[in-house]
Amino acid sequence: MIEYRIERRSGVSTYQQIVQQTKQALRLGVLQPGDKLPTAREVVEQTAINPNTVLKAYRELEREGLVEPRPGLGTFVRRSLARPEAAADGPLRAGLVGWVDEARAAGLDREDIAALMAAVVEQRFETGAPAAPRTSSGPADPAASN
Repeated sequence: MIEYRIERRSGVSTYQQIVQQTKQALRLGVLQPGDKLPTAREVVEQTAINPNTVLKAYRELEREGLVEPRPGLGTFVRRSLARPEAAADGPLRAGLVGWVDEARAAGLDREDIAALMAAVVEQRFETGAPAAPRTSSGPADPAASN
């Protein structure tokens, strides 16, 4: 079952953090169709947030067709966002793990790495740059376009 972590200083609304974390879990295959989300009460006990915030997040996920409430039973995952290319044992993830390890060894902390990754992703998608062809050596260095 997913456990939500609320970052109060992130600048992202609490309900949106729940939506984002749920979608991330769906993309990574942590949550699968049929899985039950924690109840609003469980999330409140875990995070000390207002139950209406949890319900608002779950309603948004329902509107997007990702979850469905089942009266008296809870809220369940309806569909996955997982892609085989992003699998935990896939070559793309392995390459990214290696790159993050190199970044940490170079002295970058979590926030530095996240900022660098976000900047590169934003730049590559904003400019419409084509994806670099894959080679047998694995994925390209995520920081190479900087």
